[in-house]
Amino acid sequence: MTGELFSPLHLRSGQVLKNRIAKAAMEENMAGDGQLPDEQLFTLYRQWAAGGTGLLITGNVMVHAEALTGPAGVVLDEHAPLEPFTEWAEAGKSGGGAIWMQINHPGRQVASDMPGVVWGPSDIGVSLGKHSSRFGRPTAMTAQQIDDTVTRYAVTAHRAEKAGFDGVEIHAAHGYLLSQFLSPRVNTRSDRWGGSLENRARMLLDIVRTVRAAVSPSFAVAVKLNSADFQRGGFDAEDARQVIEMLEPLGVDLVELSGGSYESPAMTGRSADTRTQAREAYFLDLAEDLVTTSPIPLMLTGGITRRGTAQKVLDSGVAVIGMGTALAVTPDLPDRWRGGREADRRMRPVKWSDKALASAASMAQVRHQMRRLARGSRPRPGTHPAIALVAEQRRQRTALRRYRAWLTEPRGAA
Repeated sequence: MTGELFSPLHLRSGQVLKNRIAKAAMEENMAGDGQLPDEQLFTLYRQWAAGGTGLLITGNVMVHAEALTGPAGVVLDEHAPLEPFTEWAEAGKSGGGAIWMQINHPGRQVASDMPGVVWGPSDIGVSLGKHSSRFGRPTAMTAQQIDDTVTRYAVTAHRAEKAGFDGVEIHAAHGYLLSQFLSPRVNTRSDRWGGSLENRARMLLDIVRTVRAAVSPSFAVAVKLNSADFQRGGFDAEDARQVIEMLEPLGVDLVELSGGSYESPAMTGRSADTRTQAREAYFLDLAEDLVTTSPIPLMLTGGITRRGTAQKVLDSGVAVIGMGTALAVTPDLPDRWRGGREADRRMRPVKWSDKALASAASMAQVRHQMRRLARGSRPRPGTHPAIALVAEQRRQRTALRRYRAWLTEPRGAA
């Protein structure tokens, strides 16, 4: 068991991961001045690097300064200075593992009080019942905006490599822009980016091609993909299988499987689908079907906290175990597993009936633990979710004022 979980993985690019355990992306929302990484993120990633993880994937870094998932999001575009990103990469690699930057565009999943743009494949807004007004109303992207966004991903990937990162993960899950294009519920276009799955996948495939051409062959390129959206008429497991096959000729090293969106937050264990409830490894059933046909190594993320579960996932044929919350609570969990120990603490569960509010509180709890790690403090997983949510909302209001001011400042080429 130890030999498999802690065995190296050789990727298509020639990169070698030292073991099969990855810290999956969690949105830190901890940018410092200028929407840049600072000492908070450096300290946080040094802690994770020291814990024995083979791969660290950053929280989503924004490719478009006017489109952020949150007001304290990190931005790496053509104008951003590289020095802070170089220090971030060095922190992530300080334990001997690899660090990849997750790169993303939120599309329509932008809060209604945020400045900037709210784009989508179509003008269909996020539907959250009484919480729907939390998100802006999107406008359908033009062909030029789509082309410009493809270029932004390539610019960010190229600059991430220059800063010293080992790879990028293109975020096409969780209801963000590329996931929106893939979803027939959200993408109602009738042009070359809508209709058939081949058309709905066109933007993702163009981004992968452009990114792969913008970086060196030894730089890893991965994709995060929903195994399913968990919504009637949405992107499903068969769609995922076909998209993975489309990605194979393009030089993708790894596909990370997750699921859900803000509308159906399966990634926090809160979807209405019984396949993700009452157990760890939320998406294992779907992954077991996909792994039999996937020509690309798969990584599975969602709810894994124990070594026995991780081994079960590996035994199914999945190549990499992704963990988020478990590592926010126990950053040295891989080293514990190697020594035959388990985590001694778990996150306090959120049992609220309001799924949207419960999902927001769960994410606030995780960010609370990450902020404690960034200060050099021990996590406190017993924090009440309501307290974490209120504190997060206060921080977001402060960050929003700073982000609004930053957007009005002139920015020259870095």
